[in-house]
Amino acid sequence: MSNEVILYKDLLVGIKNRVRQGQIKVFQTANAEMLATYWDIGKMIHERQLEEGWGKGVIPRLAVDLKNELSEVKGFSERNLKNMVQFYSEYQSFTFGQLPVAQLKNTENSILQLAVAKLENKENIIPPLPMSKLQNDEIQLITKINWSHHIILMQKVKDLPQRYWYMKQVAEQGWSRDTLVVQIKSKIHERQGAVVNNFDITLPDIHSNLAKNLFKDPYIFDFATLNTEFSERELELELIKHVEKFLVELGAGFAFVGRQYRLEVSDTDFSLDLLFYHLKMRCFVVIDLKKGDFKPEYAGKMNFYCSAVDDILKHETDKPTIGLILCQGKNKVFAEYTLRDMNKPIGISEYELTRILPDNLKGSLPSIEEIEQNLNELGI
Repeated sequence: MSNEVILYKDLLVGIKNRVRQGQIKVFQTANAEMLATYWDIGKMIHERQLEEGWGKGVIPRLAVDLKNELSEVKGFSERNLKNMVQFYSEYQSFTFGQLPVAQLKNTENSILQLAVAKLENKENIIPPLPMSKLQNDEIQLITKINWSHHIILMQKVKDLPQRYWYMKQVAEQGWSRDTLVVQIKSKIHERQGAVVNNFDITLPDIHSNLAKNLFKDPYIFDFATLNTEFSERELELELIKHVEKFLVELGAGFAFVGRQYRLEVSDTDFSLDLLFYHLKMRCFVVIDLKKGDFKPEYAGKMNFYCSAVDDILKHETDKPTIGLILCQGKNKVFAEYTLRDMNKPIGISEYELTRILPDNLKGSLPSIEEIEQNLNELGI
């Protein structure tokens, strides 16, 4: 390959990277500007309601007038205006400042200025209300989340620290709206980082912290459709059948390498249930699926697997292989004792195929026999 071709390819890659960077910045700028506008609109409506004693009835009227006055502008339905007021109300106790990429300017054509002026039948436009200031880390996080995600978070996560935690996950892992709803429902914030492990004594501090935050306990595999009695191989096949949902539950950064991955050690074949590579931690992750409760001998087997992967597959730039044992149950004391003297990084977590229903709901659900009887009566 000639030097000219190499230089041209470098130029092409550079331009493509710059375009992508620009696209990301345009999106971030537009998103931050929209959020700042919605916060300001919510503030203006909220304060007018307090100052003038207007009730909730002003919002439907505003929605109609905005549609008539600004028919080309979308996003100002009655429901969305209520969301804007809530968006302001949720964060009004903080010190808000102008968003770093969304400097709101005084403009006599402001959407709310027109709407309020029409509502009051005044000719003079009311100047926009200034934004307050929010701590920089929080405001940076808020601007990374789009409006539809904010609506879900406001409706479903009332505790602010928890909400910020979910915002961070959305920003880092790129969760869709549907994935966010599922993760909130599964209470992932309570499960993340709860795995029993020996990472502190087997990994450097930075890598140990990443690993502890990566794994969760328990894992929820409610997408799997298995009979009450199932084998470990059936569970394995079911997880791979729904590999996309499985990867979402594992978290961002996992790349699937293979199932029943074959390793040869001293002329003897061994098969790993599931083998992954984590792109951020730059290491292999071996997952061993077990039916029933954890047994101490499982850790010795996993220790062997991690050693084999480190010797056979690990590149010199990779970090140490991590093992994850997934069981239906575990005695935490047994698990901690077992891992204490292991020299390979291993985590032990439980998995659930379905969430356990509260006792007060169990009796209200129809049995299989009742469902079949109803279907027969309907001729289905």
